[in-house]
Amino acid sequence: MNIGKYFCHRIPERGFFIKGHQFPVCARCSGFYTGLALYLIVNYFYPHEYNLEMLIISMILMIPVAIDGLSQYFGPRESKNNLRFTTGFIGGVGLIIFLKIIMRWGLNVL
Repeated sequence: MNIGKYFCHRIPERGFFIKGHQFPVCARCSGFYTGLALYLIVNYFYPHEYNLEMLIISMILMIPVAIDGLSQYFGPRESKNNLRFTTGFIGGVGLIIFLKIIMRWGLNVL
């Protein structure tokens, strides 16, 4: 549980609990890591091209998590854990696509 503090704020009201035990990361980070992992598994079996179109899609996928996080941080609303997880999941998929594109493009330049 202590290693989770390096990857997330772990605020109890923003995380999930199972039988009284808190997840090592918050709901949004749980969604991010789940999205990252599931995308990598699915992409292993169903690979696709990483081009400019995928770069744009990846950026679009990161918009919901940015809106949810920023509107919660700066606005009067409090996001619920299910919404945090969902937007985190979508953002995680967008982030891993973005990182794969940047890494591939970076390796081609070198």
